[in-house]
Amino acid sequence: MKLQFLVLLVLLAATLAGCATNPATGESNFVMMSEQQELDLGRRASQDIGKEYPRYADEKLQAYVQQVGERVARYSHRDNLKYQFTVIDSADINAFALPGGYIYIHRGLLAYLNSEAELAAVLGHEVGHVTARHGVQQQSQSMAWGMLGQAVAIGTGVGAAGDLTNVLGTAMVRGYGRDMELQADSLGAQYLARSGYDPQAMVEVVKVLKSQEDFARDQATRRGQAVPTSGYHGVFDTHPDNDRRLQQAVGPARALAGAGGQQTNREVFLQHLQGLPFGDSEATGVRRGQSFYHAGLGFTLSAPQGWSMDNRPEALIAVSADRQALIAMQLDRAKDTPEAFLQARLGGQRLAQAEPLQQAGLQGYTGVIPGRPAKRVAVIFKDSKAFLFVAAVKGGASLEGVDDQFLQTIKSFHPLTADERKLAQPMRLQLVRAKAGQSFAELAKDSPLSRDAEANLRLLNHQYPSGQPSPGDWLKVVH
Repeated sequence: MKLQFLVLLVLLAATLAGCATNPATGESNFVMMSEQQELDLGRRASQDIGKEYPRYADEKLQAYVQQVGERVARYSHRDNLKYQFTVIDSADINAFALPGGYIYIHRGLLAYLNSEAELAAVLGHEVGHVTARHGVQQQSQSMAWGMLGQAVAIGTGVGAAGDLTNVLGTAMVRGYGRDMELQADSLGAQYLARSGYDPQAMVEVVKVLKSQEDFARDQATRRGQAVPTSGYHGVFDTHPDNDRRLQQAVGPARALAGAGGQQTNREVFLQHLQGLPFGDSEATGVRRGQSFYHAGLGFTLSAPQGWSMDNRPEALIAVSADRQALIAMQLDRAKDTPEAFLQARLGGQRLAQAEPLQQAGLQGYTGVIPGRPAKRVAVIFKDSKAFLFVAAVKGGASLEGVDDQFLQTIKSFHPLTADERKLAQPMRLQLVRAKAGQSFAELAKDSPLSRDAEANLRLLNHQYPSGQPSPGDWLKVVH
């Protein structure tokens, strides 16, 4: 009973301290921070985001996105905030908001949108998360679960209870969930209508994202792979046109759009996409087939046939087709000799099968860290940088079975040649007018997309899975 009373006191104190009126909905929500604390939280988080995600280096596009975002935010329930809209140089199809008005959209999502109204819908949706304080509510729930965990630990004398409750709380509040996403859609549609855009664009954006899910599922099924989980905004089980709750969320906003309040600005938006990198960018490195090229760092390497590469801000990772082996490359500052560098990073661990590497005029060192599983490690010095490789297999699999492929990848590393520098340039979007009788199959013949070019062109132009262009339409193609 004492423990139950203690937990009740904690929850009661948190509830009394944390009830606040939601500025967007008028509802009473559980929050545990003031608006100033929210702004401080967002500012600190934005600094971390800036370190992790590179800003896309096109200030004209950045200014355009800021302008569209400010237009929508001006009609929001928290127009007093100073909103910052940033395009991230990433091929991911995503957008997100931090508390206090810091909103980010990935370059990859921009490529699949087809009008300024759709861009405004994405930004409006994220503004809706900010105005409804969804991030603050999520943070407050997490804080409350942390307090509860401390109370359980005090009441039982078992410190691990606090950790367990934190884990449960984190799992419970992970992601915004369908209700908050629908609320953000509803608020975003209102802001669209009030700012003069067509609120139907909110549904069109969800169609774009739903098509991405359908495409990923179709590809996985054809290749016999596991169906990927839903990505950004993946909360709709049916087609958006048939999703009753989505229609209920967006429908009332249509009544707000009076005569003249139905702008889409399709051509203006598409012109801003001219030349936009599609997929990887020069600044982050470009994947072409089994090879990776980085113009800024001046190197290339190749993964074994059938392996896939994941280009992340913190590492380049190659994964085998059966997902049982991977090799990751990270960047560090070169110091001492390659052997001394590697030994220092190992912190005294014994290195077996150690040997120097000499390739294309570069110096390096490699070896195997014994254990279960064993790991292949290597470092190659180039200029003043150290390229560190760590390769491993899952579970109890043997390193020997794939070690030749690990070494093949490591030893493929070399400085870019003049011809390879051309390959380090990204694919880019270009606009063309559709000709009479022209099909996506015809357009795909000249596409540099390595696979599924026709399906990708349909996705880019709102025509997946079987649509065709109409004569005179502006189309996005990849060159």
